[in-house]
Amino acid sequence: MSSQFELFESKDVFLSRSYYDRDLEHSRDSLLKWRKNIYEYQKNILKENENKFLQNSLDILQNENHDLRKINPFLLQSFSINFWRSNKSVHRGPAMYFVVDNTEESKIILYIGETNSADQRWKGIHDCKNYINNYKESISKNNLEINLDIRFFLDVPKEVKPRRKLEKQLIYLWLPPFNKETRDRWITTFTNN
Repeated sequence: MSSQFELFESKDVFLSRSYYDRDLEHSRDSLLKWRKNIYEYQKNILKENENKFLQNSLDILQNENHDLRKINPFLLQSFSINFWRSNKSVHRGPAMYFVVDNTEESKIILYIGETNSADQRWKGIHDCKNYINNYKESISKNNLEINLDIRFFLDVPKEVKPRRKLEKQLIYLWLPPFNKETRDRWITTFTNN
């Protein structure tokens, strides 16, 4: 079935399960403000990582195997958001992945996930594809810049339980708007719930 996707343009693939009944109408100003708020928050995380965390952040984000301050998603190699349609292998093992909107004005992490197989995770059904499509549609309607990519962090536990723990810690650190744990904070309408 994945070979069928290669016959279509990426916009057609992302439209496969789009939620048209959702109110995705956003003004240009509201989108800019939304992105700016996320950018400002995540920029502060980068500054804290370069200096030091607040003590309560350290208490929440302790991890036996990883120093979260050393995982900077913005320094990871970027791949096309449609990497999964290519025959080129990204990585075949466990990974954390970060969906990033990388514009001239800002870089923001939209989604963080974990997988046992980086190459396979996005070839099937993934709700984030819908969120990306809805986001791209809103950005396009308002003639704003968008440059989506995906980045992989490969130094992760092989076992699922500790990898998911790391994923949760990264989500609560970066607060990406498309993850279900943080949607209420950013009032994300690009998601389907």
